[in-house]
Amino acid sequence: MNQSTDDRPIFMKPGHNAGDLVESGKWKILTEAPGLVEVEAHLPEHLLNPRNQLFGGFTGTYVDMISLYTCRTLYEKGSDFKWSATVNMRIDYFAPVLGPNFRLKGELINDGRSTCLIATHFTDLQGNKLVHAITTLRKNA
Repeated sequence: MNQSTDDRPIFMKPGHNAGDLVESGKWKILTEAPGLVEVEAHLPEHLLNPRNQLFGGFTGTYVDMISLYTCRTLYEKGSDFKWSATVNMRIDYFAPVLGPNFRLKGELINDGRSTCLIATHFTDLQGNKLVHAITTLRKNA
């Protein structure tokens, strides 16, 4: 976990193209444990559709970021973990994602030898379900 200048834990330091697009360095980590990540994210203006909702095409970026980070929590720092690659993603939309803030939860469903299956949940701050996704990642790709 990284620290920001105000000593608040952040999701990912700047410098990752997808992370910078969704401004993940500004996300607040609520929970981080092996196989589980929960963050409070914000909705940047440049990701809005004409109805001031998250443009659906960017939803996969959020899903990928949470899935990759959730997979990473399975490994100790300094272990042989190199990276993971997304090999499949399914996204179901229930309601629009609105700003300014919403929650993302990544949860390990299955940890196999070479792949892992991660569920990602988007909820509003009242706990209403907005988006559900399932991602298969190849480990140490």
